[in-house]
Amino acid sequence: PGSCVSPREYHCYKLQIRDGDFNVLLFGRRLTQQYIVDMYIKIESIRLAFYLQPSTQVLIRADLYQGLVDSVVAGETRACMTGKRIVLPPKFIGGPRDMRRRYLDAMALVQRFGKPDLFITMTCNPQWEEITRELEPGQSPQDRPDLVARVFKAKLEDLKDLLFKRKLFGEVVAHVHVIEFQKRGLPHAHFLIILKSNCKITNPDQYDEIISAEIPDKDKYLVLHDLVIKHMMHGPCGVLNSKNACMENGNCRYHYPRTFSDTTLQGKDSYPIYRRRDDGRRVRIRGAVLDNRWVVPYNPYLLMRYNCHINIEVCSSIKAVKYLFKYIYKGHDRASFVIESRGDNVVIDEIREYRDARFISPPEAIWRIYSFNLSEMSPPVLQLQVHLPNMHLVHYEDSDNLDNVLHRESSSKTMLSEYFRMNSIDIYARNFLYKEFPEYFVWDSSCKSWRRRKQKRIQIGRLVSAHPAEGERYYLRILLNHMRGAKSFEDLRTVEGTIFSTFREAA
Repeated sequence: PGSCVSPREYHCYKLQIRDGDFNVLLFGRRLTQQYIVDMYIKIESIRLAFYLQPSTQVLIRADLYQGLVDSVVAGETRACMTGKRIVLPPKFIGGPRDMRRRYLDAMALVQRFGKPDLFITMTCNPQWEEITRELEPGQSPQDRPDLVARVFKAKLEDLKDLLFKRKLFGEVVAHVHVIEFQKRGLPHAHFLIILKSNCKITNPDQYDEIISAEIPDKDKYLVLHDLVIKHMMHGPCGVLNSKNACMENGNCRYHYPRTFSDTTLQGKDSYPIYRRRDDGRRVRIRGAVLDNRWVVPYNPYLLMRYNCHINIEVCSSIKAVKYLFKYIYKGHDRASFVIESRGDNVVIDEIREYRDARFISPPEAIWRIYSFNLSEMSPPVLQLQVHLPNMHLVHYEDSDNLDNVLHRESSSKTMLSEYFRMNSIDIYARNFLYKEFPEYFVWDSSCKSWRRRKQKRIQIGRLVSAHPAEGERYYLRILLNHMRGAKSFEDLRTVEGTIFSTFREAA
């Protein structure tokens, strides 16, 4: 096994550029695109086949029932559903449970640090010099998805360094970003950034310092003017072009053209109304004459630095936050159709639902083959399991003696039970809710214990979700979110000296 490589590693090796080595796989144009997509589908099919194994499904369902992962529907927590649901676990990157877990983790950051301040979208420009100069004669950027992915990854790392280490807009206390792929294949990144309290963007004057939504003066800023015209003009759509891709029911879904505004105004429910003065500047784009009402908000420095479509918005309202997080964690492109059979013995196959009608473009396939991250989050979020008494998961081998398993010390240890134990022996620990615990204590999975955190780098805790139909576990989760210093399950059921028989009564 030490000399073996995985299919992903093998194809990653085969799709590299090497000096003095003619790699025929990179010169097939459309065949190169097809090869990359086919090889990634093979890799993903192997991973999915592993999760289809009966023994793997038993372990996955055990995780679901014992409160180690988030509930998605009420049915999966009921015993009657055993064997009727084929589960795609949250460990499978890009699956629906993985995207839901990431969304809930991101909302945990909002709960801890407040709403995001900035929403940034960066889209790959296939005409970047780093891409075009590496093309062989007769090749176009779409013939080399490997180049497109690698150059975009490099630009993305530079943007992250600029935002998080060099603090372009101030000190960032938390952020998430997700990589997506357009139908035509170009990768783009969505960033949601939460700034430190003393760096918050709070008034329209500050908006104008970092965001512009106007066509620059061509005489003063010729290069910037040309970049805005090339990358940051929407449309034309509406009455100028009713067949544009953004049109829905006769209206632009992005609400262009916007209205003129002499000053920037605080938005009520979503983004601010940016300054768009009627200064007489007009440009002809795609057969139409457009003015400031058609400009997509941008930051001049970022646009000049990256020479691509890079949209930046201020999140002015908490009402926009949930929409934005669901937008960036909506999952992969798919065709939408459902074929259902009626009856009681319907098998809900999440793996088949994920695989059927999946749309994969060559840049996405090469991105996954190269094992580049699809999303990142900082600070990290730790999922805290929520289970009823004696309902936690115990792992053992077929050859183990069950008496020995039951008396093994690690068999009775869980995140929750050790939280109770720390509250019993450490007065300091009693100051924190269960969800606050990872900020001050570190979970050691090898010996299953909490220990005090020594480093400044923190981790945010999040209790895995529970559906109201789960009954007692749902009310247990409510109590854990509100009671500090609980030393046992009985402690959670105790209110003002009265010990209630159920968590529901205590809640």
